[in-house]
Amino acid sequence: MFLEDVLKHRSVQAADPLLRAAGSAVAGRQVRWVHSSEVLDIAPLLRGGELLLSGGQALATASDQRRVDYVRELAGRGVAAVAIETGPVLPDIPELMLVAAESNGLPLFELRKVAPFVGIMQEINSILVGQSVELLQRGDEISHAMAAELAHGGGLDEVLAVLAGQTGTGVRLVSPAGVTLGSAGVGSSGSGGAGGGGGGGAGGSGGASDGGNSDGGLGTEGLAGVSPGAVSTTAVDVPVRGVLAARLELELTEGVDPAFVRVAGERSVDILGLALLQRMPPGLKELAGAELMRAVHSGAQPWRLEQLGAAAGFAVDGPVAAVMIRSAASGRLRPALDAVLAGAVPHAASYADKLELIALAGLPREGTRSARASLLEALGSLEVPEGSAVAIGPLGQGIGEAAWSMAEARRTLDLAPRAGRSRHVLDAEAFGVERLAAESLDAAARRDYVRRTLGPVLEHDEQRNSQLLHTLTVWLDSGCNTAQAARELHLERQSMYHRLQRIFDLCGGDPRGTGRLASLHLATRLARLP
Repeated sequence: MFLEDVLKHRSVQAADPLLRAAGSAVAGRQVRWVHSSEVLDIAPLLRGGELLLSGGQALATASDQRRVDYVRELAGRGVAAVAIETGPVLPDIPELMLVAAESNGLPLFELRKVAPFVGIMQEINSILVGQSVELLQRGDEISHAMAAELAHGGGLDEVLAVLAGQTGTGVRLVSPAGVTLGSAGVGSSGSGGAGGGGGGGAGGSGGASDGGNSDGGLGTEGLAGVSPGAVSTTAVDVPVRGVLAARLELELTEGVDPAFVRVAGERSVDILGLALLQRMPPGLKELAGAELMRAVHSGAQPWRLEQLGAAAGFAVDGPVAAVMIRSAASGRLRPALDAVLAGAVPHAASYADKLELIALAGLPREGTRSARASLLEALGSLEVPEGSAVAIGPLGQGIGEAAWSMAEARRTLDLAPRAGRSRHVLDAEAFGVERLAAESLDAAARRDYVRRTLGPVLEHDEQRNSQLLHTLTVWLDSGCNTAQAARELHLERQSMYHRLQRIFDLCGGDPRGTGRLASLHLATRLARLP
C-alpha cells in the first residue's frame, strides 16, 4: 500500500497529518505495516517499510542528540515514514529532528489532532493483510508456473522468462562473482556464462543465506547491467543447499508494483535454486562452510566447530575473528563484505540471517594482531546504510572459539549505542570493560557502583545541567591528556582546567597517581551502560 494512500485513509485524516520533512521521498513509497511505539530504541525491532506512529512522550524528554539518533536509526532501518503527535506534551517537532529527517530521506509527519492509534493500526493493517494474502497467492501462481517449466525440461533462461513475463520486469540471475547466469525480459543481456562462482563466501569457503533475505526497492546504482529504463531494482538472494549461489535482480519499470515484484521474487527462490542445483551443485567444502557459519551463529560447542571448520578449510588451531553487521540491507551488503574479507584475510566465510550479516575471518599465525588490525581498517571502507552497525569480535585462539568471538561482537553491538561510541566499526577489544561488566554484574550493582563513585558529579550535572561527567569521561579516555580532551570537547584549555578542577573538588582531589583513577574510569564507562 502506498504511503500516499495510507495518509488519505479516513482513520489517518482524523489525526490531521502535516508533512514536515522529506516530501520528495513520499511518492511511490510503500507501507508494509503500521506500528505504534514510544520506545526510542525501537529501530532494531523493525524490519523496514513500517509507518511508525509516536505520541511524542519519550521524545519530549529526550536530549537533542537522542532525538536526532532516533530519526537516523529509523531511516537506516528502512522505515517508510514516522508520524509524531503534537500537543501539550510535545508542542512542536524539534527543528533538529526535521533536519535529520530531511537529510536522511525519511518522511516525517506531524499529527495535529488526537486520534486513536489503535484504530488507525486496525484499519490500515487489515487492508495490508488482505493485500499481502493476494500478493502471496499471485506469487505462488508464478512459482508454480516456473516449476512446470522446469519439470518440462526448461533451462534457466526459460524459467526466468516465465518470471519476467508474469511480473512485467527484466530479470537477471548473477553469481556471487558477478557473472550473469541467465536473464530474460526487459533489458535482457543474455547469459554470461555457465559457471562463475556457485560458492558463497570469501576465500572460497562458501557461505549461507536464509533464502528469504530481500532488499526490495533498491536504487539502480551499484547493480551491474541494470537497464537504462529501469526505475528501481529489487534483489533477492538465491541459495542452493544453504550456500549463496546467486542473486536475482528484478528491474522495475514505471507502473510496476514493487511489492508484487518483491513477493514474486521471494516466492521464486526455491525453483531457481533447483534450476541452479541441476546446473552447478555446491561442493562439500561450500556446504561445510555454510553449516559452520550456522553453528557459529547459534553458539555451537567447540568440538562441533572444529569438525565443521576443518571440512570448510579453516585451520582448527588457527586464530579467528568474528564480524557482525546489523543492517536492514544485510543481504545487499554480503557481496561487498565478502570482497573486503577476500582482500584482507587468507580465508573467510559469511552468512546472512534476516537483519544480521556475520562472517568468520581466518587470520595468519604470524603477525596475527597486525592482520586483525588490517581487517578492522578494511571493514571501515565498507559502505553501509545509515543506522547500520559493524563490530569485529575479539581474537579467538582456534576455530573452537569462533562462537565466543561472535557472541562478544554481538554483545559489543548491544552495548555500543548506549556507550556513546560513534566509530564506524566497533572493536570488541575496546569494549572489554563494558563486556565484562555486562556479563558479570547485574544492572543494579553497576548503578550502585556508579552512584557511590560519581554521585557528586552526577548531582551537579542534574542540578545545573552541566557536562562534568562527559568531560571526565573524555579526559580519562584520552589517557588524562588535558590538551587532547580540550580539543575533543572544543574547549579552550583554560576552560578545560576549570572544569577539571571542579570535578576534582567533587571527587576528592586529583586522581592521578592514586588508585582512584582506575575506579573513576571504570565508573564513567559503567555509567554509559543500561
